[in-house]
Amino acid sequence: MEEENKVLRGRVSELEKQMKELESERDMLEFRNCRLTSLLEEVGKTTNNEISVADHLADESWQYAIPDWLDQSGNVCEPHNFEKMGSVSSFDASGLPTHPERPHFHKKQAALHPATQVVIFDGCPNDPYHPSSMPIYQTATFVQPSIEQFGPYDYTRSGNPTRTALEVLIAKLERAHSAFAFSTGMGALTTITQLFSSGDEIIACSDLYGGMHRLLTQVCNRFGIKLKFVDTTDLNVLKTAISPGVTKMIHIESPSNPLMRITDLSGLAEMAHKHDILVSVDSTMMSPYLWQPLTLGADIAMHSGTKFLNGHSDTMVGVVCVKTEDLARRVGFLQNAEGTALAPFDSWLVLRGLKTLAVRIERQQYNAMQIAKYLSTVPQVTRLHYAGLFDEAESSPLSQSKASYDLHCKQARGGGSVLSFETGDTRLSQRVVDACRLVKITVSFGSCNSVIEMPCLLSHASIPAEKRTLPPDLIRLSVGIEDVNDLLYDLQRAFKYASSGAKDVRAQIERDIQKADAAQAAMKTATPAPATK
Repeated sequence: MEEENKVLRGRVSELEKQMKELESERDMLEFRNCRLTSLLEEVGKTTNNEISVADHLADESWQYAIPDWLDQSGNVCEPHNFEKMGSVSSFDASGLPTHPERPHFHKKQAALHPATQVVIFDGCPNDPYHPSSMPIYQTATFVQPSIEQFGPYDYTRSGNPTRTALEVLIAKLERAHSAFAFSTGMGALTTITQLFSSGDEIIACSDLYGGMHRLLTQVCNRFGIKLKFVDTTDLNVLKTAISPGVTKMIHIESPSNPLMRITDLSGLAEMAHKHDILVSVDSTMMSPYLWQPLTLGADIAMHSGTKFLNGHSDTMVGVVCVKTEDLARRVGFLQNAEGTALAPFDSWLVLRGLKTLAVRIERQQYNAMQIAKYLSTVPQVTRLHYAGLFDEAESSPLSQSKASYDLHCKQARGGGSVLSFETGDTRLSQRVVDACRLVKITVSFGSCNSVIEMPCLLSHASIPAEKRTLPPDLIRLSVGIEDVNDLLYDLQRAFKYASSGAKDVRAQIERDIQKADAAQAAMKTATPAPATK
C-alpha cells in the first residue's frame, strides 16, 4: 500500500508540473491573441492608399517572400568602392563617406522570420571560399587598389568587414536604413546625444537606465544641452513638456528599466513629428526579436547589445539603428570621428550570439512568465512589475493595468524576461538577494544565466538618491534559460531564509546544505550492501 501511495504521489506531482506548463503556454497564447486582435483592428482601419500595417507594427506573422538565397540584393553586405574623381591634385577627400555603404532595409518586408534570419544570414556572400561562419578580419588597415582608387575599407576605425556583417544583420532585423555597432552601449547613447548642440533640449522618460541619466545630467548639460525628465506613459503630460523649436529629441524606454512602464510609441512619435522632434528608443529590454521601434514611428533604436543580442556576457557592444539616410550619415560621421566603433573580434562574438537569439528569448520569456506568476503569490512581494502579465484584482501585487498590458501586446510579441518587484522592506530585499545561490548577483541582464540585483545599489546607483524615482527595496531579476523548476526552487528557498531569523542567510544556507550532504552520505554508509550469491 505504501509503495502504491508513493507512486500515486509521484504521478500527482508530475501532473501538477504539466498543469503549470500548460497554464504558462495558455498565458503566452492569450498574449499573442491580444496582439493579433490589435493587428486585425489596425488592418480594418487601413485603406488601399495607405502603407500596409506591417510597415507600422512589428507584425506577429512575418512576411514570407523570396528567400535570401534567391534574392541576393537583400543580403549582400559587400560595400561599394569609392573611386576618386579627377586628378590627385584636385581631389577633395572630404566628399567621401566616413563609413562603407550598406544595403538598406527600411522599406523592405522581411523575407524570413527573424529566428531563421539570424541562423542563415551570410555575412560574406562574395567570399570565394564560402565560409559557414563569418571570418574575423583582425586587421587595422587595408591595402588600396591604387593611389587614385579606394577600396571599400581603408582603416578599421572607419569600417571593417566583420563589423559590417553584424551591422547589416541587425539592420535587417530592425528594418533600419543603417545600423552602427559601437564598443559599448554607453558609446552608442553618447553618439545619439552628440547629434545635438548647445541650446537644444532633450526630453527623457523619468524611469531611465542609470548610465543614461548620468550621461545626460553630468555630461550633456556641461555642453549646454537642456534636459527634462517626464513620465512619457502619459502623453498629455508629455505634450505640455514639449518646447516647440527647442525640444529636439524625446528618448524613451519601453518597457522602462527597471519599473517596466509602457509608453505608447506610435502616439508619442505622431506627437513628436508634428514639431520635427526626433524619437529615440532604448530597445535593449525587448530586442528586435520582440519588437521593432522604427516600424512604430521611432527615428532611432539603440541597444546595449551586451545584453540580449550577444546573450553570453562575454563582450560589450552598443548598436544604433536609424531610419533615414541623413541620420545614417550623421551617426556614421560621429562614430568615425570619435573612434567608438566595435572591434572585429567583438563583432564576431555578437554575430555568434545572435544565432541563438530566438531560442534564448523564447526560453527566457517562458521562464519569466512562470516566475512572475509565482512571485505574484508570495506574501513578501508587495509590488510586481512585469510587462507580460496583469491582474487588476485589489489583492494582486501586479502593477500593470489592463490598458498598459493591451498597449504592450499591440507593440510587442511578448513580455520579455526582465521583471522587478518590491517587498516593502529594504533589509528584507537585501536578504532575498543574498539568499539566492543559483541566481547570481550582478549588474546587466539578458544573458543565458539568471541574475539578480537591487538597482538603487548597483545599476542605478549613479543617480543621486534625491533624484531617484525608484523605491529603495526594489529588486530586478533577469531570467535566464535554466530549468525553470531549479529557478523556482532557488527563489522559494531565498524567501524562506530571508524571512528567517538567520543573521547571515548565505552562511546559514551553506551550513544547511553541508548538513544535508553529510546526512545523505551517512545514510548511504549505514545502508548494508545487498547480499551476493
